[in-house]
Amino acid sequence: MTWKDVIDEVTAVDAAGAAGDGFTQPITGVEYDSRRVRPGAVFVAMKGGSTDGNRYIDKALAHGALGVITDSAPTFDHLLVYQAGVPLLQVEHGRRALAQASAAFFGHPERKLAATGITGTNGKTTTAFLVEALLNAAARKTILIGTIEYHVAGDVRPSLHTTPESRDLFELMAEGAALGATELVTEVSSHGLDQGRAAGIRFDVAVFTNFTRDHLDYHQTMEKYFSAKRLLFDGTVYPAPRVAVINAHDERAHQLSEAARNAGAEIRTYGIGMGDWRAANHSLTPGGAVIELETPAGSARITSRLAGEVNILNLLAALAAAHARGVAFDDLVRFAPSLRPVPGRFQPVDGGQPFTVIVDYAHTDDALRNLILLARQMTAASDGRVITLFGCGGDRDRTKRPKMGQAAGEGSDFVIATSDNPRSEDPLAILAEVEPALKATGVRYAVEPDRSAAIRLALQAAQPHDIVLIAGKGHEKEQILATGSIPFDDSEIALSTLTELRYRGVR
Repeated sequence: MTWKDVIDEVTAVDAAGAAGDGFTQPITGVEYDSRRVRPGAVFVAMKGGSTDGNRYIDKALAHGALGVITDSAPTFDHLLVYQAGVPLLQVEHGRRALAQASAAFFGHPERKLAATGITGTNGKTTTAFLVEALLNAAARKTILIGTIEYHVAGDVRPSLHTTPESRDLFELMAEGAALGATELVTEVSSHGLDQGRAAGIRFDVAVFTNFTRDHLDYHQTMEKYFSAKRLLFDGTVYPAPRVAVINAHDERAHQLSEAARNAGAEIRTYGIGMGDWRAANHSLTPGGAVIELETPAGSARITSRLAGEVNILNLLAALAAAHARGVAFDDLVRFAPSLRPVPGRFQPVDGGQPFTVIVDYAHTDDALRNLILLARQMTAASDGRVITLFGCGGDRDRTKRPKMGQAAGEGSDFVIATSDNPRSEDPLAILAEVEPALKATGVRYAVEPDRSAAIRLALQAAQPHDIVLIAGKGHEKEQILATGSIPFDDSEIALSTLTELRYRGVR
């Protein structure tokens, strides 16, 4: 593939540069990070949220860039490009150009894959894992892109971003397609949608889990946040999906359904007691739930290992999405009982203790309320208490801090407020914004900024039949401080603390 082959597929504003060897010489890659440029690569210089790739064109040229695509030619002096004798392509949208160039370079893997995209404030990860598991059970080979990890035709890799840049996404798709993958299942974050990271992918199925307060540090208003989510469905920036699977309980469901329908999508709603795919009746059990499932494709009684009503909704979304991808209803009913909980999502920690310890990623007030409600339902028969440990991330939306304190205090019997990932902020300053709302609920609480010490405090406070909720970090393996990242795994810390407290072997 040559420079000319690539730019033939990129929407350009202007092109410059002498028609020399650079037009016909094979290119070795497409990169947006100058540090990854190798001789013969095309460098896409694009504006970002915190930096501008155009500032690093000189470094890309020094590393041997064969050509440059830029979204800021009128702003930056690109004399260096002309002096280097490499071609320059000016574009209006840098990330769109990155997707177009990457798709071309990697041989258009998106044309070999049927894509299912999942967006929403909460539940994306669990729903994505469930959809992938159902497709795998139906003998489909998959690629999974999400918050916890990436799966490439069975190969598990660490996750760098919920929604990677398009260049990295196309590379993963190309690797998976070469290994026989036919399905792409990906979480699609609001940041990713807003920034165009999913450009170039035509989603066959799009799932909307819910919409609650989060990410206002980036989007600034709830309306802008929702507008970013809506892009996956309304056909204005990305092609509209063939099928839109939408949570019927969400107050934005009707608005989103109308936008998707107007864009040509088929609508399938889901919910508890409502929607096309619905749990007509259900009962929660210690090991999950029993659901009376009613759908346009059939009805059945299914048993799930996933605990709580929130996971009934995640399961319904996954069933509807997998059915839209052609998995037969009878097969879905057969596969559902084998589906397992997702790491860091209502994950039990068993150290032999006579109470329950749960690690969960809940990091919004809505997710925390749902988590505590589930714990309350589980302790109803035993009169056990709910002990909740949580924190709020630094350098993120500050307006949700008091809401998190209120949610924790209103539902729990005892609360420990602690650090999450404080990043550049002072942990005590974050807790000072949480504490007034927590205190106003009247709940008994403690403030302990050291997360390890806070986990110990929660476990020491627990009595038989209680549930201890360790919320906020879930699957994460590190804690991000102002001084850098340190290894930190809530489940490992909890288990080692339980061992120190001599619970090992009690049961």
